[in-house]
Amino acid sequence: MDSDRDQREFDRIVARLVDDFPGLAGRRPWPRRVRITAAVLGGLFWGLLSVAMVAWGAAGVVLTILVGVATVAFLLADHYRRGR
Repeated sequence: MDSDRDQREFDRIVARLVDDFPGLAGRRPWPRRVRITAAVLGGLFWGLLSVAMVAWGAAGVVLTILVGVATVAFLLADHYRRGR
């Protein structure tokens, strides 16, 4: 009985904190329209990099590798910054 009351009190405190500080609720997922737009733009960008690899030869390959490494570095930094 006492643990149920404690749990309800805890849930109430957490809900009040999340209302006061919405960042505590965690990451909000992107809306569907934004995810679709990001996927389409990312696909187009990757397609342009693929064309650059063919058209520019070694310079296009180096550019694609640099963009890939930068993307992975950004994603890893974001992952560790958010503590996931």
